[in-house]
Amino acid sequence: MSHRNDPAVIERLLRTPGRWAVVGLSGNRARTAYGVAAYVQDLGMEIVPVHPRAESVHGAQGYARLADVPGEIDVVDVFVNSSLAGGVVDEAIEAGAKAVWLQLGVVDEAAAARARAAGLDVVMDTCPAIEYPRLA
Repeated sequence: MSHRNDPAVIERLLRTPGRWAVVGLSGNRARTAYGVAAYVQDLGMEIVPVHPRAESVHGAQGYARLADVPGEIDVVDVFVNSSLAGGVVDEAIEAGAKAVWLQLGVVDEAAAARARAAGLDVVMDTCPAIEYPRLA
């Protein structure tokens, strides 16, 4: 069974202030994650960069791994290749995240199913910068 995004879940995640761990976010301004993280931050979300180099980005402290992020995580925003997304989703489940958002082009049906089975909300293969303007 393939995943279908629930418009109500997308709206709730984008309209409810929360803490978004952005996996794959670095200080590289040329990467899509850099601009999208700023967009999400402008929506009122707290962002937490997660990248092996643990760089601080957009004024937010970075962490090398999702397991290193202190405190609660509302959404894990996944900016990694689809072949790596399953591992990130499993880490999100382990970290007690409430939702995973797999970015545009990031698809892993099995990982989405595991996240749903663990009680997480799942959004896959789309971007907040695409979805938020549709809410107007």
